[in-house]
This record gives sequence, C-alpha cells and structure tokens, in this order.
Amino acid sequence: MSTTVAAPWTPGEGKVRPWQRDRLAVIYVRQSTPQQVLDHAESTRLQYGLTQRAVDLGWAPSRVLVIDEDLGHSASGLQDRPGFRRLVAEVGLDHVGLVLGSEMSRLARSGREWHQLLELCALAGALLADPDGIYDPAEYNDRMLLGLKGTISEAELHLIKQRMWNGRLNKARRGELAVPLPVGYGRLPDGEVVFDPDEQVQAVVRLVFDLFDELATVNAVLRFLVDHGIQMGIRVREGPERGELVWRRPSRIAVQNMLRHPAYAGVYVYGRSRTDPRRRRAGRPFTGRVRRPREDWLVYLPGILPAYISTERHEHNLERIEANRARAQSMGAVRGGSALLPGLIFCDRCGKRMVVRYQRGPGGELRGVYECSRAKTDYGGALCQQLSGACVDRYVTSLLLAAMAPAALEVSLQAAEQAQRRRAQMDQIWQQRLERADYTVDRARRQYQLAEPENRLVVRELEKNWEHALAERQQLSEEYDRFTTARPRTLTAAEREQIRALASDLPAIWRAPTTMATDRKQLVRHLIEKVDLAVIGDSERVTVRITWAGGHRTEGELVRPVARLDQLSYFPRLAARARELADGGHSAPQIARMLNAEGFRPPKRRDRFGTEGVRKLLQELGCVSHQERSLRRSAPALGEHEWWLTDLARAVGMPRVTLFGWITRGRVTARQLSDPRRSWVIHADPAEVERLRRLHRQSRGHQSRQAWLDHQQTVIIPNGKGDTHDDGEPRL
Repeated sequence: MSTTVAAPWTPGEGKVRPWQRDRLAVIYVRQSTPQQVLDHAESTRLQYGLTQRAVDLGWAPSRVLVIDEDLGHSASGLQDRPGFRRLVAEVGLDHVGLVLGSEMSRLARSGREWHQLLELCALAGALLADPDGIYDPAEYNDRMLLGLKGTISEAELHLIKQRMWNGRLNKARRGELAVPLPVGYGRLPDGEVVFDPDEQVQAVVRLVFDLFDELATVNAVLRFLVDHGIQMGIRVREGPERGELVWRRPSRIAVQNMLRHPAYAGVYVYGRSRTDPRRRRAGRPFTGRVRRPREDWLVYLPGILPAYISTERHEHNLERIEANRARAQSMGAVRGGSALLPGLIFCDRCGKRMVVRYQRGPGGELRGVYECSRAKTDYGGALCQQLSGACVDRYVTSLLLAAMAPAALEVSLQAAEQAQRRRAQMDQIWQQRLERADYTVDRARRQYQLAEPENRLVVRELEKNWEHALAERQQLSEEYDRFTTARPRTLTAAEREQIRALASDLPAIWRAPTTMATDRKQLVRHLIEKVDLAVIGDSERVTVRITWAGGHRTEGELVRPVARLDQLSYFPRLAARARELADGGHSAPQIARMLNAEGFRPPKRRDRFGTEGVRKLLQELGCVSHQERSLRRSAPALGEHEWWLTDLARAVGMPRVTLFGWITRGRVTARQLSDPRRSWVIHADPAEVERLRRLHRQSRGHQSRQAWLDHQQTVIIPNGKGDTHDDGEPRL
C-alpha cells in the first residue's frame, strides 16, 4: 500500500483561472541600493527563486517573465524605476495574469504607485501574490488587505528613514559624522580631519583667500588664477582612484564654494541645505538642493576643524560676497564705466541708493548721471533727483587725494611689501610644482630600472613613461623661466624707487592712463562707506555728506550743471544786474565781461558768459537794447493790435528766435520796416495772441516728446536696451 504526499497548499490558489495561466507570470525583483545588491545576495536569490513558485501554480516556464531592471533602485517614489514602468505597461496591455514578489514592499513603498498598480490589475484581471497568498484586486476583501499592506510598507519606510536620520543627526551634533570635506582637507583612518598633507594644495587654498582680500571679487580671483596658470588640487572621492590627488583648472563655482564654506574657519556644520522635490530633475538624484539660511542650519560647531582663516575673516568674506550681488539693497561688485561712485551714492531726500545711467555726450563720449529712480522704477512715479556724475566725482576725488596725501609714504611701503609677498607666494607654488615634477621623473626612472630587461613588453612602456615625465619636467622648467623673467622673485631697486616716486604724486597716479577705472573704484570703496547727496530745490547747489571708513564724516557743497538760467540760485541777482546794465546802455559784449568779472556763471558746463548767452538772457528778461529803443523812438507809431517782435515774444512766453522762425514760415502776419535794422512789426489781436500761446504750448509738447524719445535712445553699455543693474553699473 503506497502513500501520496500532497503538495503544499497556497492560500488563494483557487482564485487562479485557466485564462490567467495563458498570460504571463511576472516575477518582480528589486533591491533598494547597489550596496544591498552586493551585501544581501541571499535576498536577491530568494526573489529569483519565485520562478519555481509560478511554475507550481500552473504556469509554463516559458510564460514566466523576470523583471530585474530595478536592482539598486529605491521604491519610495522619488526615483524613476524602469522595471516598474515596464511592469505597469505589461499589465495595462492585458499581458499579465500574475505578479509575484517576495513582499509587497518590493513592488512599491509609495501609496501613489501602489494604488495605481492595484487599479490596473483590477481592470486587467491580473492577480498579485507573495509568500502569504494570492490576492485578487477586483475583490473587496483582497483589495482592502492589499491596501493595508501597502500602507504598512510605506510606514515601515518612514520609520527606517526616521531612525537613520536621528542617528545621523546625533552623530553630527557631536561633530563625529564624516561629511564630505572641501579642498585642502583630508581625513585620517581614525576619522580625524587634518590639513591636506600636500603643501602645494595648502598654498593654493591660502592664496585664494589672500587674493580675495586684495581683489574683493570672485571673478577677479578666478582671472588671477587662470592668468598665472594655477591649478587646484582635488582629492578623488569615489572610484578606483579614491583618495588620489588630481590637479584641475579653477572654476568660479570652486572659488565661490571655497570662500563660502565655514570649514575653512574651523567650523563643523551640517544641514546647510535641504532637498526641494519640486526642483528635482528626473535621473539626477542630487538636484533640487536649496540653501538654508544661517539660522536654520542643524549643526554649527566652531573650533572643531583645523582653520585656514579666522571666523571674523570668514564672516567678512560672506558680507563682501553678499554686497557684490547686483541688487538694490547691496553695493554691487566693481564693474566698468567711468562713474566713480556706483553703489556708494545715496539720496539724502528719500534715503534710497542712487543708480548710474550712462548717456552719450556731444562728442560721443559716455557720461555718467547719478539719479534716484527707485520711486519711478517700482511705482511709476517721478525721479526724486538727478545730477551729473562728473561734478560729484571731481569733488569726492579732490577730498580723497587730500586725505591720502599724509599717508603716501606709508602706502608706498605697504604696496612694496604686498607686491613682494605676492611674488613670494607665486614662486613658492612654482617651486612646489617643480618638486612634484622631479618626483614624478624619479619615480618613472626607478620603475624602469627595477624592471627585468628581458621583459621588453613592460620595459618599453616604462621607458615611454620616463620619457614623458622628462618632457613635462622640461616644459615646466621653461615656463618657470619665462615666469621669473616677467616677474622676478624680489622687487628690484628701480621698482622700489618707482613705487616711492609714484606715491609722492598721488594725483598723477590717479589720472594715469594705466590706472583702470575699476582700480579707482576699488580704492574709493576701501576709504569711503557712503556719500549722501541732496540737490537744493532745483538749483545748481548740491549738499554732500561723505562717510569715511571708520565713521568720520565730511560735509560740503558742490555746484552741478543745470539746463536753464532760472534754475540758478542767484538768478534773481543775475537778472537784476543784467537789466541794470542793459538800461545803462551797455552792449551785449560789455555786459558779458562785467558779469564774468563779478563772478556770475551761466548754467550747464560753460564757465563764462558769452555774447550770445547775454543776448539770450536779455531776450528772456524782455530787455530792449539802447540801440533798439532809439530806433523805436524814430519809427512811426504802431497801429492797433501791432507788436514789436521782442514785445510779442515776451507776451507769448516764447523765445524771440522761435517767433522769428514762425514769421518766415508764414504762421503769423507781419510786416518789415525800412529802418536800418529792418525791424519786424506783427499784427496780433487778443485772439491771435491766445492762438500763438496755444501753438507754442503744442510745440513745446512735441519737443518734450522728442526729448523723451531721445532719452530712450540713451546708450547704456553694452546691451543697448537701457537696462542697468540695481547698483547702477552697466551689465558687462
């Protein structure tokens, strides 16, 4: 009598229908990380073993499909899983009758993806199976159980992450968490952080911070490094060459990160950034990081790491980088343009920072204009005030040079010392590069000599390496010779004497063609913190208050060019004096000489009154010359509603020359007398006078519109759109 051993019964096995066995049985294999694939090989083998389970349930081996593209991918929903997308596509095409997984968490730990799969399986009639049984998503009880398992799987992931996060945070608060180190640092086997053992790496790091103290901008530091061929030593963080030192060309991001990183000030930090899922890009897991403000950092432990600079110096660097940003609230970086004080000028009326606008002068040169346009830019209001930049720059320059004169000798000595120190730093880096090249040559030589001469396959390659190292050493030596020829190690006696001579004549240095505008601006920013300007009314007088570095203030007043005579603060005295001289029978040239002798000055940029300027002034004042009064007395009496040209121009409120132009174009009715001056008499009744006034106003409106159009064509370097940075400098 024989006995039969029954096959193990699987819960839910009766739910499998014959037509489902005609479809595919999909085995979904996944591990969360590549490290788990290496360390947890038994789990991977267990998942692949589910193929036999499908065969036991009645599927032919040829109808069993294994999807394992997601090995090393997380199921949290934050990563793109090609294998899961393939599974969903097969289910949606009615190709799948059964989906097997070692547990539900292998399929998805995200509620959104899990319920999407359940919906598709219910519509397509596909079953799901794990070691606990077989489930039909179309049945209510099975669907509820599957939903509960998906929720537990998602909660389990949250708990795992929470435990890991708390462990990392506690370790970071003790300063023991091994975070990636910036350039210039290394980690010993016991976890202690030290300076990079390579002296050249340390020298380059210190040079970057010294250059930023001197040059004040990241771009200037980067240009210096590139111009002098200085590379940055980077330790490889992963791969077969992990820990090896490689030399790479400097970049703006590398220099900026070095200046911003608190580790260089000896501060251990953790949690400086967070991940914003909205900014994450598909296939790029490290994107979407957003910098946190300083007060939101999770860990800040000063004095933990070895420091290249002090904490105060690091804070000063951050403030300078922030001030270099082109915003209305910051000074902005030094840029091109002739204006001397962009970023330092403030409106003493409203307290806002004034900007610089560049426009072309009559000769085609660019002139800077300081204007307070914040209300106009933000709210569509009017300009608060504006004035020529040249007069302000001249005034501040005179005070600046006067303040620097007593310290000229000390400045020259410090300049010589700084130049000497910089050359010594550069020579030290070159010597380290040469020493590294010598080591490479010596190492290649020793490898060649230690090889067996009979093994020509190896010897030939080692010989090539030795020759290549010798060629690089020779090339580097030639570059160093050229460098020392252009920049000797020490300052020569002639160079020191030249520095002293230049320091004794600061104005000559200031005006020298070799002194760049950016150099002048950088010097001004070292000595001046703020310049407050306020135009008195609409006149030529401007009050100036200079706040020097250290807090000392200097107050004064300067004269700006204005467009009209009536803007001059002394215009009433000027008009009264001009009338007095005209009534006394003086001619226009005589009046011009007298006004200049008495200290009166015209508007705009002219220094002295000319004959034409006096005549225009007299016309605007309605003054009639002595010669014209004599001619009027000898001329016949005027008829009703008849006007002399000068009198009618004064009554209408327009220039005399404009009214004369209207006569020649036939806009007014006039007759010409036969006197020696061929005077004009115009017929204009009250209605005609009013018509002329309206015509003049319309003409002025047209001129204003034309002036506005000309203003829109103001040239702003270099984009031609009239755009300026918030600090007023042109975009370069």
